[in-house]
Amino acid sequence: MAADRSEGGAARPGDHAPLTPGWACDTCGEEWPCAPKRDLLLAEYRRDRAMLSVYLGACLAAATQDLHVGGPATVTCLQQRFIGWLPRRAKGF
Repeated sequence: MAADRSEGGAARPGDHAPLTPGWACDTCGEEWPCAPKRDLLLAEYRRDRAMLSVYLGACLAAATQDLHVGGPATVTCLQQRFIGWLPRRAKGF
């Protein structure tokens, strides 16, 4: 994914980029996005949380295809993994 790559297209060391098609972190081996990558993403997208949601939604769609997800339980697990951790703001009506 573009946000995880340097200008040359390769992941930078310590960037916690996803390794596809298994969607593990290239730095720590945890499921991507790992805790350190979540912190990095929140900092990178601190001014544009909507774009972070779009980016993670695209990653979720790609992971669903790569991991050959079939049942509703596995889809729900991936949704939680990719976008369920995002902080929610209180609605100001």
